[in-house]
Amino acid sequence: MSIPQKPAGYSAVSPYLIVDGAAASIDFLKQVFDAVELRRFPDAEGRLLHSEVRIDDSVLMIADCVPEWPAVPAHVHVYVRDVDATYRRALDAGATPLQAPEKKQDEDKRGGFRDARGTTWWIATRVE
Repeated sequence: MSIPQKPAGYSAVSPYLIVDGAAASIDFLKQVFDAVELRRFPDAEGRLLHSEVRIDDSVLMIADCVPEWPAVPAHVHVYVRDVDATYRRALDAGATPLQAPEKKQDEDKRGGFRDARGTTWWIATRVE
């Protein structure tokens, strides 16, 4: 019997965020996206060496930065059920607005914000 190449319920691609403040990032994702925390591996000082959350059908991996792995700004796109409500929750959670949700040329209504750790989140809901 062969071993699957990935855990059950994981997609083949998972964004990996290296941030200054991984625990706070997880709290933000729970508040904004109803993320579910899957795993958390802290070191002796409480920094997160590795953590995982599920947002809808995707797993996002997050770790605290260290000198050999500095924080890196990232952009992540997430399809959500209600782009307007998600955008409001993000701003209520302290995110910086980048683009209020609006319908443009494609089938999506989308917007964007930046969280306190520097990750830019683009969110969209299919409207057509």
